[in-house]
Amino acid sequence: MSSLANIVDAYRIGCDMSLIKLQNVSVEFPIYNASSRSLKNRVLNIATGGTVERRTDGLVIIRGLNDVSFTLRDRDRVGLIGHNGSGKTTLLRVLSGIYTPTQGQAIIQGKCISLININLGIDPEATGRENIRLRSAMMGIHPQQLARILKKIEDFSGLGEFLDMPYRTYSSGMQMRLAFSTSTAVQPEILIMDEWLSTGDEDFKERANERMQELVDSTHILVLASHSRNLIEKNCNRVIWMEHGSVKMDGDPREVLNSYFGK
Repeated sequence: MSSLANIVDAYRIGCDMSLIKLQNVSVEFPIYNASSRSLKNRVLNIATGGTVERRTDGLVIIRGLNDVSFTLRDRDRVGLIGHNGSGKTTLLRVLSGIYTPTQGQAIIQGKCISLININLGIDPEATGRENIRLRSAMMGIHPQQLARILKKIEDFSGLGEFLDMPYRTYSSGMQMRLAFSTSTAVQPEILIMDEWLSTGDEDFKERANERMQELVDSTHILVLASHSRNLIEKNCNRVIWMEHGSVKMDGDPREVLNSYFGK
């Protein structure tokens, strides 16, 4: 190791603790045959905040992230802010392991659960119980672990006999209850969220909020993307402001939020 900081980082990585370390991470998406998509190009310019590169060979590159570096450790509660197209969703997907950086390195140490898309892995033709197993498998829950928590998931959903019915017959509220109950049934070491999840009737919404707060309070590392200043102030001890795929500001919540929202 060339420095004390590197030695400390190597020690931390070897220990039983959670860690997120991004080093000069960039994510690029090539768009082929873009010359015939003038309208789409203009839309992409707007949607990505101008992070569109047109190369001489005609290939268009959408740069979702550009040279992003930061480190998160145990007890970090990070609020992620920025306008639409600033790179927040791309960053969340890198942290969740959905995207692999095209440049740089992303080290994610710890059991990570992403609540970005809680319907991932759902089969409309399968029953509620079958979908609990499918979603759990997508989350990396071992069958033996699922056997221990299956009853808890079923009870929390409150769906009763509907669990034996095809998912496609559920109302949107029932679908969200099943997906939420499954996705939040295990305690992660790293929790990745895109806004606060709360759904269903008033009774279920209250229980959902309680469960979400329990997850947030007990997880080792929290990354919460939100447009709500109050939500970030309540739950976060650090804020990262994304703009055009890069980190514009990273620091104390009050300082960063005042700069972003205005005092």
